[in-house]
Amino acid sequence: MVKFWRKAIIIVLMSTLTGCFYWVRAYQTYLQMDDFDQNFTITAGNEFQLKFNSPKLYNSDFISLSKLQPSEKTKIATGETWHYWFHKVDLQGKKISPEVKFYFDLSFNEKEMLTEWVFSQLFLQIAPAEFLEISIRSIAGAEINQGKRQIKANTDLIEKIDTELPQKAQVLAQLGEPLAIEHEADKDVYLYHFQLQTQGIDEGYEDRALSVVKLSFDKGTDELIKMSGRFIGLKISINYQKYVKNKS
Repeated sequence: MVKFWRKAIIIVLMSTLTGCFYWVRAYQTYLQMDDFDQNFTITAGNEFQLKFNSPKLYNSDFISLSKLQPSEKTKIATGETWHYWFHKVDLQGKKISPEVKFYFDLSFNEKEMLTEWVFSQLFLQIAPAEFLEISIRSIAGAEINQGKRQIKANTDLIEKIDTELPQKAQVLAQLGEPLAIEHEADKDVYLYHFQLQTQGIDEGYEDRALSVVKLSFDKGTDELIKMSGRFIGLKISINYQKYVKNKS
């Protein structure tokens, strides 16, 4: 009962302070992470599908949070799917040839509530399915920074996975050459730009359509050790080393 009232008070405070109920629904979704397997279903193959078994978020919440419209919308039997296409571009914003692109698909039911989020195969080259799943699961109990719209997971609370880190050659074969490389003492940081194809952007938020993706590779092993970027207005950063078991 104490836990229930603690959550209820936080939700009321959030709605009072922000005046935006989409933050309340986002927080309710965050609370569902405490019982992940009851509230979510993951299917991984050529794509990565995250299903919301007890939807809380509305399609309007994504517009309010991101200030971006999707690339296109498709009517489906159970509602509607929003497609977000990201195209690799050069420093002038021109599409790279041959074309490199990935997508997110968000499906909503007849009540306009989010039921599924699909990540395309190319995105899984920089966020492999097993790492994407464990990073999502680690959101339970994470620290929320509402001002920066960031969630910082506590990786000490999750069981590490026994898998290999992605290799640089494998990643570059799919993404192509970066725009720039930043050389640091123990790693090389590869920079990519992906432009969101969108039907509209709220005035003053034009910069959010550009996803600046940074991939960090260990100099000694050529392993991908970190990915960071901003997608649909939300910042994502995954430190892969924190999710893998130490090799003896």
